[in-house]
Amino acid sequence: MPFFIGVDGGGSKTAFALSYADGIPITQTKSIGCSYQSVGLERAADIIADEILKCTAQAGEQLENCAYCCIGIPCWGENAENDSVLYALLKQKLPGIPIKAVNDVEVAWAGAQECQPGIHIVAGTGSITYGVASDGKTARCGGWNEFFGDEGSCYWVGRKGMELFSKEADGRLPKGPLYSIVKQELHLANDYCFIDEVVNKIAPYRDKVAAFQKYVLQAATAGDVAAIRLYREASIELALLVKALAVQLNFENKPFNVTYSGGLFHAGTFILEPLRAEVEKTGGTLCNPKRTAPEGALLMAINQFKEETSCI
Repeated sequence: MPFFIGVDGGGSKTAFALSYADGIPITQTKSIGCSYQSVGLERAADIIADEILKCTAQAGEQLENCAYCCIGIPCWGENAENDSVLYALLKQKLPGIPIKAVNDVEVAWAGAQECQPGIHIVAGTGSITYGVASDGKTARCGGWNEFFGDEGSCYWVGRKGMELFSKEADGRLPKGPLYSIVKQELHLANDYCFIDEVVNKIAPYRDKVAAFQKYVLQAATAGDVAAIRLYREASIELALLVKALAVQLNFENKPFNVTYSGGLFHAGTFILEPLRAEVEKTGGTLCNPKRTAPEGALLMAINQFKEETSCI
């Protein structure tokens, strides 16, 4: 029986799903991140192809029976030459199967909104929004780069959390739970050991900077006022992305749904409550995602297959 494969690539992890024409996953697997900015083009293709083969074998299927595969890829659409090389590598490693490659934010939207009009926020290692209007127009906002963008992401919160630690250590801000949590978790002999820890062990790695957000969450849970405020600031940054997309997609003065996904939302009410309020200011309604990003990739694969076969 023909089957479909959906892939949600990311900087920290990559998720895979396999289904038949109903779009309901019968097998799901995960692997490490596949961003070619971090691992290189060849390695990114290997990660994706190897796990697709593993997912197919786990379902007891043969790769040649795959009707369509949709792969959400970090940074896709940002460099035409890299896109071309990566696509060629994937076709070489997965011979004979039709492949649709899109930016990973698109599969997140497709799952959360079930391919219906609306805006989706991804706030994981980085931050980006993607939306589709009722007339089919699409647009994205954000997703620039952690050096000068990705506001409201785990990386952004992690980096801002490091700033908070230094300010609490100095006394520029009152010492809250974040100060003691970081000292304990990183086993710092004194405050200034934090510099070497960050410069040599955290800052060179995007995922480790993003992971620092967990200390901010622990601090917020313990009542650290500055940490709680930081999540509010993140909600404002994410809502700016939504507002910009609403203008591009002509959602102004019309109701529209906004969904979300990504590691930042593990912070629960600390991020969701202020984000809900900020989104409502733009005219949108914050809604829970309907499906996961790998399921969204499955829906896109199934839709692409139907579209192409209907033209034959």
